[in-house]
Amino acid sequence: MALLVLAVPLGPPGQATAPPGQVTVVQALPGVAVDVSIDGRSVATGAGVGDLLGPFDLAPGEHDIEFTGADDLRVASTLDVSAGASSDVVLHLPAEVDGDPVVHSYDAPTGPIGPDKARVVLAHTATVAPADVEVDGTVVFTNIANGEFAEADVPAGTLEVALLPSGTKGAPILGPLDVTLEGQTLSMIYAYGNPRDKSMNVISHTTTLSSDGAVVPNRIDTGSAGLVRSPVDTFGTRADDDGPWPVVVLGLLAVGGTLSVVALRRRRAADPPPPPAG
Repeated sequence: MALLVLAVPLGPPGQATAPPGQVTVVQALPGVAVDVSIDGRSVATGAGVGDLLGPFDLAPGEHDIEFTGADDLRVASTLDVSAGASSDVVLHLPAEVDGDPVVHSYDAPTGPIGPDKARVVLAHTATVAPADVEVDGTVVFTNIANGEFAEADVPAGTLEVALLPSGTKGAPILGPLDVTLEGQTLSMIYAYGNPRDKSMNVISHTTTLSSDGAVVPNRIDTGSAGLVRSPVDTFGTRADDDGPWPVVVLGLLAVGGTLSVVALRRRRAADPPPPPAG
């Protein structure tokens, strides 16, 4: 089925006091064509895996998003959009085999960045156990589970990336893949699919970032990671660390061209609000 994306106004008429939030919809569900509606209005039909829809300008506040498809597929969520925010909404497989599709949202960290640096958000949206991410032969993100993500500022250039079963040096679940990161860009990358049916792959899109005015660095800042919400309920923030969560490996340091590992604490998002009555 051919993909049709419709450009429709998605905010209340006459509302111009606050800037809209920008929402990109990512279809990461293999083997299925879906229709997408926001606030009851169709925005795309026949979206296949790998399709990026939008970005859509949404007025600040709550919005309903629904995915429908063959075999009675229906996944509905509520979005709470913040003014001026930029986020991705991803339809993907759950961790369990043969589970129902799920939706997660991911904030796009669009703040300024220094020269010769690139920002990466890597999300685990595949039907596999928690995984480690290996970059140029070094494990830099560990124990990332379905729905979780890792974020870091890294050296610009071409990196070899692989997804491995957590805590092992066995055969990659995905890759190795060559990933080219241009300076002063943000890459949102989603690992999706199921290795059992050979549908594992990645979806990515890139945004240009503004300069923070810094000089060319000799060290790259460390990253951060956290849990997203399910069902989608907000586009604003990640909550501060509020419990005894395990320490995980997250960041990259580049000194003299050598990658080394640093450890930070995983953070999680706030619990979603209860579903509306009726």
